[in-house]
Amino acid sequence: MARNAPLLGLALAAFATVVWSGSFVTSRALHDSVPPVQQAFWRWVVALVAVSPFGARQAWRQRKLIRRHLGFVMLASLLGVTVYNTLVNQAGLTTPAANMGMIMAASPVLMAGFERAAGVRLGGRRLAGLLTACAGVVLLVGGGAGFAAGDLWMIAAACCFGSYSALLRRRPAELGGTAFLFTTFLLGTALLLPAQAVSLTAQGGFTPTPGTVLPLLYVGVASSAVAFFAWNKAIALIGPTRAGVVYYLQPVCVALLSWAVLGEGVGWRQALCMGLILGGVGLGAAGRA
Repeated sequence: MARNAPLLGLALAAFATVVWSGSFVTSRALHDSVPPVQQAFWRWVVALVAVSPFGARQAWRQRKLIRRHLGFVMLASLLGVTVYNTLVNQAGLTTPAANMGMIMAASPVLMAGFERAAGVRLGGRRLAGLLTACAGVVLLVGGGAGFAAGDLWMIAAACCFGSYSALLRRRPAELGGTAFLFTTFLLGTALLLPAQAVSLTAQGGFTPTPGTVLPLLYVGVASSAVAFFAWNKAIALIGPTRAGVVYYLQPVCVALLSWAVLGEGVGWRQALCMGLILGGVGLGAAGRA
């Protein structure tokens, strides 16, 4: 198991990244039918229901441990659940899905920075991969039409996700993965309740149709319950920096999905930069600390 841990960690990080790419497209697709806060709230309600059969009992058994580390769990809930996806949904009001994926690719730099500050040696090959993929993202963003208002929301979301991923390194080893997931989903949803009440009062609810319910089910089950479990496990196996290099695949996946689903264009410049990103991912993922 120990010998296969790096390969499994890379596979889990890649899986989570691909699944999350769909959530950016979903957020953009719902921008004119479901208010951002309500998207986030119902996403996490669905995720909580999905993970409850696996995590509720374990969380109850570990309630004393959770209480002892409540500050850590609360911060993880705030960053990874309450704030992060709300910011992404807010950005989706004015920012194309491809731009959202590109800007989110800044988060691996933050992950690496946090690890380096904690004294973790990144290694030359991994650092080269990180910089190569980062160069591809910079060129990709630089070839666009400039920042939209929602891009600032995405920058804040990237900071949140990078901080959440770095924080996972400090998760108590004895705290079970599904118990942690269930608790963060529960606390994060509870923290969203005041904003949900304000949104319902000011904006009204949305009409449940296949076009609104099915995307919320996708982001609740696949992008939240399944992908967050995979990402958290990947962090435990290979650390945030190495997982963060794989995360650079996200702008490639988002650009392709937004082209296929939303009709957003992908030109030769995007293809060239995607090649840089993929090359950097391969180099960084193979690197050793």
